[in-house]
Amino acid sequence: MLEKLRYFAGQAARTARLMVGVQDYPTYVAHMAQCHPGHKVMTEVEFFRACQDARYPGKNGKISKCPC
Repeated sequence: MLEKLRYFAGQAARTARLMVGVQDYPTYVAHMAQCHPGHKVMTEVEFFRACQDARYPGKNGKISKCPC
């Protein structure tokens, strides 16, 4: 029972992160290992920043909903 609760809590957290534009870091790491074994894997902080930059493109680090 506790294992099922942990599973569903993890899935809920993953869904919430995807809803705000943050991809799943462990999935990214697994993808890089499987599909791009020779490439450098971003740290979790770098990965988070890349997701934020992709979701909110702004100039000079300014977060803006408008891409102009």
